[in-house]
Amino acid sequence: MQVTVRYFASVREALGASQALDVAEGLTVGGLRDLLIASSPRHAEVLARGRAVRAALNQTMCDESAALSPDAEVAFFPPVTGG
Repeated sequence: MQVTVRYFASVREALGASQALDVAEGLTVGGLRDLLIASSPRHAEVLARGRAVRAALNQTMCDESAALSPDAEVAFFPPVTGG
């Protein structure tokens, strides 16, 4: 199935705006993150497990156990703080 991955803020600066991927059915947001980490050294650095990265699925904040559906949109971004 195909999903769209979007990146925001510093993640976007490092990886670009977005990409479309074909992934296996039943994949979770965490599984997608792992897939991206394995895809290139740059992805591994920016999305590393030790880094604080938030995710949204179809424009709703989610945790990494959220299951992807066909044509899902997943966004990755750093935590945002206000002042």
